[in-house]
Amino acid sequence: MKKWLFLLLFFKVGFSSLAYSQESSGNFSVSADLVSGYVWRGTKIGSGPAIQPGVEFTAGGLTLGAWGSYCISDAEALESDLYTSFTVGKFTVGLTDYYFPGAAWFDAAHHAFEINGGFSPGPFTLSANYILNDGAGAKGGDLYFEAGVTTGVLTLFAGGGSGWHTPDGDFKICNLGLSTTREIRFSDHFSLPLTGRVILNPATEQFFVVAGITL
Repeated sequence: MKKWLFLLLFFKVGFSSLAYSQESSGNFSVSADLVSGYVWRGTKIGSGPAIQPGVEFTAGGLTLGAWGSYCISDAEALESDLYTSFTVGKFTVGLTDYYFPGAAWFDAAHHAFEINGGFSPGPFTLSANYILNDGAGAKGGDLYFEAGVTTGVLTLFAGGGSGWHTPDGDFKICNLGLSTTREIRFSDHFSLPLTGRVILNPATEQFFVVAGITL
């Protein structure tokens, strides 16, 4: 019975919000990114390129989705997440379930649940994240905060965290960088967005350059 508690925790937020949005027309979307490397909040996961598919449903301010990252050259670097969020104006609240394939999915100990909060006033973004439980490599109470600003085609960001975000678990700045996106146009009817990111992790003294194409 306890193995099902995490399912109730995750889906309660999403499906209770459906009552609010039931009169709104819902939309499904599918995406897939091919990236030269998966860097999450300043930490490189896996040793090579990765394919990152996603499926998302939106209705009004409600979003329900599934996202994954599957490293092409490293069988251990696998991730399959579920998430839900609700946006009102410039504010967003949500819940993410992190799961790494290879462990039993129906065991709550193999999931990390994170509460997310975001605020987007104009070109600025602020986010705060908090891990609720001890599972999937997180210890519970892990924090991550990030601030960003977009000017033209360039986005600058700075983030810091504790727990599984840093080598010793103490709160440190771990994710500094910039990103930009441009479209590669093949014809009047077909183009591919190309994203580039430059990332420095002061906590681990690692530097990354990542490129990705959205299919």
